[in-house]
Amino acid sequence: MESGGDLEAAAAAAGGQQKSTTSSSWLIGKKSSTAMVSNGKAEFGFRVVREMASNVQEVVIGTKLCVLFPAIPLAILAKYYHFASPWVFAMSLLGLAPLAERVSFLTEQIAYYTGPTVGGLLNATCGNATELIIAILALYQKKIHVVKYSLVGSVLSNLLLVLGSSLLCGGLANINKEQSFDRKQADVNSMMLLLGVLCQLQPLTMRYATGMGPLTAISILELSRASAIVMLVAYVGYLVFQLKTHGQLFNSQEGEGEEEVEEEEEKAVIGFWSAFGWLVGMTILIALLSEYVVGTIEAASQSWGISLSFISLILLPIVGNAAEHAGAIIFALKNKLDISLGVALGSATQVSMFVVPLCVVVAWIMGIQMDLSCSILETGSLAVSILIVAFTLQDGTSHYMKGLVLCLCYIVIGACYFVLKTPLDQTNFVNLGAKSSVTA
Repeated sequence: MESGGDLEAAAAAAGGQQKSTTSSSWLIGKKSSTAMVSNGKAEFGFRVVREMASNVQEVVIGTKLCVLFPAIPLAILAKYYHFASPWVFAMSLLGLAPLAERVSFLTEQIAYYTGPTVGGLLNATCGNATELIIAILALYQKKIHVVKYSLVGSVLSNLLLVLGSSLLCGGLANINKEQSFDRKQADVNSMMLLLGVLCQLQPLTMRYATGMGPLTAISILELSRASAIVMLVAYVGYLVFQLKTHGQLFNSQEGEGEEEVEEEEEKAVIGFWSAFGWLVGMTILIALLSEYVVGTIEAASQSWGISLSFISLILLPIVGNAAEHAGAIIFALKNKLDISLGVALGSATQVSMFVVPLCVVVAWIMGIQMDLSCSILETGSLAVSILIVAFTLQDGTSHYMKGLVLCLCYIVIGACYFVLKTPLDQTNFVNLGAKSSVTA
């Protein structure tokens, strides 16, 4: 009996000890799992912080125009505290320059994940996001003259300033080398630009040929809308030609020794969703600053004593083309003229054959009567500039003298609009055309 009692007591003690061991091991397991979860959360947090820091390094600090980023909050504060309109305009204009350059960078990053077709379409919509947003906001405020000035100025800036400075800097940096490029790409872009200027010439010639009456104004508007649809169809064909059927014409001609280096460089430096998030955020900022620019451009013109046409046709396009300008010069210095020509001519074609007709269609939807007719001064400058560029690129070689001539052409056009102290809007052009026809 005593031995049996001892056995029961020993079993009970063993059971209690086993229970205590089990409970302690469960507590230890629970603590370890909790520690693992907390460590996992901490590691995830550190990874997110590292990724954000890397994105800020690549997107914000990774451009030489990062010194202009403080102008963005300054413009918002100036607008919020009701500073004078010229201050708001100046800060907004400075803030748009790095945003336009970074949107182009982010579009290229997304294109690495989406492929060339979707990347080309994305580039068509976002490559000139600044010009497009400014144009749509100006349309919403019915400032049609600002829209036309800014879009014509963007084409002129790409053709003369961006391309000219690229050829000038590239020729001086490689003065002992012969710079050559594939003229087939230039020929295609020149054809598209000539088609675009033809669509803009027809309404202007119709106005002076038939006189300015109510029926003529309606005919010009209908012709412009039909021409805008034709231009958009031509641009779609241009994209198919560029991305599908004849893509080899638009690929840069690199040496065999440089192909491996280019393959290593052509890699995305940030993730797809990170690039998409940054692109959305910067597009919102561009829309905000563009609204400030459009709303204060006339007050800035009056305060500074500079014509509205000069600000719209010269200053705004220089800011909007900051990305193309910097990239084209860098590639020209490296003796890669095919890429420089693709950047400058491609952007000019994009504005002329996509942004301009799109604005006409958007105005049509909004019930605003915007046509393709500009004054003879803008249309003549655009037509002559396209012809000069076509003659400059006809032999497939380049030197610094060609770039110098293009830059001087841009200076002459800029001087013309700088001394034009009383710019005329579209309504005044119409009235002058009517008066001239009546006088005749």
